[in-house]
Amino acid sequence: MPPKALKLLKKPSACLLDGKPPEQIKGKAGAAEAKAAASMTKEEWSQLQVGQKEKWPQPAYMIENRDPERSHTSYMDQTYEIVTRWTAKTRIAYRPHAKAPGTKSHVRYEKYSKAKTVGQALELGSWPADWCWDYERGFIKVLGPVRDEPLDPVTVEDEKELTEVDKAIYGWYVKELAKKYGFSVKDLYAEKNSGESAIIRAHRLHAQRLAKAALSSAKASGRRITDDEITQCLEAWGYARNPNRANVFPDGRQWVWSDTLGLIRDRLGSIHVQKATTKYPEFTELIVKWLTERLPKEVHDFKFTSLNLNKDYAARLHRDGNNFGPSMIAAFGKFEGGELNYWSEDNKQGKLEELPDKPTDKFQIGSGLALFNGNSAHSVDEFKGHRYSVVYFTASCHASVHPEDATVLKDLGMPYPKPDENEYALVREPQGYTAQGRPVSAQSSTSTQPASRFWSRAALEKQTFTGRKWAPKALKDWEEQCVKLTQRVFALRRPKGAPEENATNTKVSGQKRPRADAAAGTGKKSRVAEAGA
Repeated sequence: MPPKALKLLKKPSACLLDGKPPEQIKGKAGAAEAKAAASMTKEEWSQLQVGQKEKWPQPAYMIENRDPERSHTSYMDQTYEIVTRWTAKTRIAYRPHAKAPGTKSHVRYEKYSKAKTVGQALELGSWPADWCWDYERGFIKVLGPVRDEPLDPVTVEDEKELTEVDKAIYGWYVKELAKKYGFSVKDLYAEKNSGESAIIRAHRLHAQRLAKAALSSAKASGRRITDDEITQCLEAWGYARNPNRANVFPDGRQWVWSDTLGLIRDRLGSIHVQKATTKYPEFTELIVKWLTERLPKEVHDFKFTSLNLNKDYAARLHRDGNNFGPSMIAAFGKFEGGELNYWSEDNKQGKLEELPDKPTDKFQIGSGLALFNGNSAHSVDEFKGHRYSVVYFTASCHASVHPEDATVLKDLGMPYPKPDENEYALVREPQGYTAQGRPVSAQSSTSTQPASRFWSRAALEKQTFTGRKWAPKALKDWEEQCVKLTQRVFALRRPKGAPEENATNTKVSGQKRPRADAAAGTGKKSRVAEAGA
């Protein structure tokens, strides 16, 4: 369990964090008590309801996505996304007398509906489950302010900043996720110092489970991983809030949802496999196999060491700083727009603002696959909907990797490059632009390779797939190998001459990982080769 989350659960309000709502009126005696405590008759209450549904409508998503089979205590994902952003200071308004007298909930509602803020609502006896119930029925109006994203205790430097509302929402939501995905709460707090909140871990465990099911089915039947399967897993994945990629931030943003799996170099210079890579091996393998199973013949030698996963942001014009050779990129999800703009002749000799206004190429990566040089300038168009992109690339430190780490990545299916790999074997070196902003003629290059490549998703699927069906024993051996990977002890590969202490003056052990892997979730800097598209 992350230390801050552990302390959070040990607070005096642990009864809330354990998921136990305030005392309620229950049983036959409780029903009689509720009836006696009613502040009005049913007739009076009915008169007060006239016109209230029009003044206090349900959220639009509740009307558009009605599911008659959904349990009344199973809340919509949109509701969780809204309620988990509330703070103690979030101003709210309750619909007057929304619950009928004589019911067990009427007495409680009449009390806590006087609240003007979420903090007051908690003090008056309501609970996050009440807030979800009431919000879905149009009983609550939110006046603000709210958080941009749900609270993540791992990012909180001083636990004194956490309010009783923060603790109540976090502890309750963790239990809701565990119930929704069929995990035990203990599973979500299984590892100390992991850099993951219990909420992120719940989503990642769910994505891992989906990936395992997809891989098992594909291996048993000898088929490819499908677009739908990779999309489902990318949608389920818990993305870290990454504040370190300022070069890709859209205007007004201070962070993006972005994770890197595979080989990285951290802020201490350690070259190693990022921890989540083996913590969720089936998820990593699924992302890898989607590409390796449909690599076009002309680029069958494409190699990579790392995966960059990006969610719901349009990267501004930038260059990747620590990549070696070309990258492959594809996007998934339901979205419109989001094309990749690429200045294929950018040789980094000038400033980004000096480049031509129009890109050399524009790729529809939502319906295709592009090969490009990430060290040249590129950006993403604005889009509507939910967009997930995967960038397959080689970290520039690949030749210095520890043999054990290279073996791990190969076991996960990555075609690891040789130390002396030719970075321009598949795409030629960029030639630059003239003073007038025109691409320099490719005839000046001695290479016969193009500056970029693109394939439609339909063309990729038409390629012959020679997959084999896995025997039951082979599947069992694979499952056991994945279990061993999840249990792999992380080894910090600190280079000679690196500082003995990290930024917080905590001794760095030769076997234990510092907070570098958690950099994306904590705001600490990390020298990770990343590609934002």
